[in-house]
Amino acid sequence: MTAATEVSATSQSLTPHQTWLRVRGPLMAVLVIVIAGVAFAALRSGGQYGRLDPRSADPHGSRAVAELLKDRGVSVEIVTTLDEAAAETGPGTTLLVTGPNTLTAQQQRRLRTATADSPNRTVLIAPDGSSLSRLAPGVRTGSRGAVNARRPLCELPMARRAGSVHLGGIRYTTAAPGATGCYPDRGLSTLLFLPGTGTGGSVLLGSPDLLQNDRLDQQGNASLALQLLGSRPHLAWYLPSFDDPSATGGDGRGNGDEAGEGSGFISLIPQGWIWGTLQLALAAVLAAVWRGRRLGPLITERLPVIIRASESTEGRARLYRRTNARERAAAVLRSAARSRLSSLVGLPSRDADSPEALIPALAARLGTSGTSHSSLLFGPAPADDAALVLLANQLDALEREVRAS
Repeated sequence: MTAATEVSATSQSLTPHQTWLRVRGPLMAVLVIVIAGVAFAALRSGGQYGRLDPRSADPHGSRAVAELLKDRGVSVEIVTTLDEAAAETGPGTTLLVTGPNTLTAQQQRRLRTATADSPNRTVLIAPDGSSLSRLAPGVRTGSRGAVNARRPLCELPMARRAGSVHLGGIRYTTAAPGATGCYPDRGLSTLLFLPGTGTGGSVLLGSPDLLQNDRLDQQGNASLALQLLGSRPHLAWYLPSFDDPSATGGDGRGNGDEAGEGSGFISLIPQGWIWGTLQLALAAVLAAVWRGRRLGPLITERLPVIIRASESTEGRARLYRRTNARERAAAVLRSAARSRLSSLVGLPSRDADSPEALIPALAARLGTSGTSHSSLLFGPAPADDAALVLLANQLDALEREVRAS
């Protein structure tokens, strides 16, 4: 390796300090994300539960109603699998299903089979869509409504005792005999009682608001909640789980039809993970835009040392030779020659690269046809190094001839 090559290679290599300056920004960003994730996980692990969870004291949790039920002698048991929920079919049990729409089609059919002829009471929170065809056949839904304080306007004893409560959301209607609809919204019921075997039956609530901690002390919410869930000595509080083994044997999560609508890998991903992935993708796009931004206009800078023109020319020539850039080298030689020739024949600089202007001017100056000049100044790139050297010599000869004419 020559001394010049060693200097060139060394000047293009990054020092450890330069490498650290380049990577410290991304490393700091990754470190901040990791620390934030660990902190968020630690905060979420400290007694935080989901919506309608009887252990949650959050505004949308249901710990308040669970504690009231326990004070009245009702045992509250949390179940998270379909097998546990299906086993709660005794006459002294109330089964509360907080997320019927998150069950697979097969799970919904199994739950309906287990509770259809059972003497227990089943309370379904806001079932909608095709899940009703499996959990409550014969019930139809209307459009969603607002959750407001509503009067019962029905003969159901528990509703009349509770009075006005906060209900709304999904609205139901049915032609089933013995069914009672309460708390109507635009003519459809937001609470629907479907009689069952013995003292059992099913209750459909259009919204879960009356069971939430922040609404329990308003209107008659507490009264209706205690009557719905505390009419039997035991309450099974079913919180459907994504890791329930019975979910893998279903036709697909959500409200899919018999043919497995909604099945596939995407349907098994929790909603939070999907939104998190979209946010990370957006962050990556913004980072790419930030890193690819313009650096601003170029400015002149005084060189630290004076470099002779011959050294600069030789250095550029070595770079062209190292990369076999004959086409680029020929273009540079021709462009410089055309610029000098145009000034010699009296053409403006803007016509230096125009063969229609430059070639006739050269022909008039030299008294030739100009065909050879066109090939020399605007011809194809040379095929090898020898042709490139010949091109340079011919351009010099043409320039000397024009200067001498």
